[in-house]
Amino acid sequence: MRYHNITKDDMLNGDGLRVVLWVAGCNHCCKECQNPITWDPDGGLYFDDAAKQEIFEQLDKDYISGITFSGGDPMHPANRPAVKALMEEIKQKYPDKTIWMYTGDSWEDIWQLPMMQYIDVIVDGEFILSQRDPKLLWKGSMNQRVIKVQESLKQEHPEIPVLHCGNYWGDPVETVQTLQDAPVSSCIM
Repeated sequence: MRYHNITKDDMLNGDGLRVVLWVAGCNHCCKECQNPITWDPDGGLYFDDAAKQEIFEQLDKDYISGITFSGGDPMHPANRPAVKALMEEIKQKYPDKTIWMYTGDSWEDIWQLPMMQYIDVIVDGEFILSQRDPKLLWKGSMNQRVIKVQESLKQEHPEIPVLHCGNYWGDPVETVQTLQDAPVSSCIM
């Protein structure tokens, strides 16, 4: 796996203060993407033990809520094995820290993957310029969803996601029609 940056004390890519790993490689190549430099899976730097140690040093801090995987796309085929292994190691070493992930893939296409067992929140879907709204909470365009992964996986129909929060600060979570019409929990802030 290759990466472009490790951001520290980040407040823009998930709940609380976070460390963010910006991986290289994306097949979605969304128009007006904020990080087109990360599309090339051969770009950036090799993710080595020093980079992993840099992340662990951040996660060792009590005030860091967790890690966010972004990029690029952590779900790019070049990234999946290494991202899954790193997530597994983080969950073992830091069970109280949360793992967020941004991906251009849709929940319906990835919910069955083994790496989902390590993710707390996923922001899914390609960025669509015509649906862009800079005031959206944790996402760039209205088509994207902020999903509570573990709650979704525990449902009778896990392919129907449980949303983490509404579209804007203070919004209630929109009702998601499930086959059971189960209630959806509110935004965690």
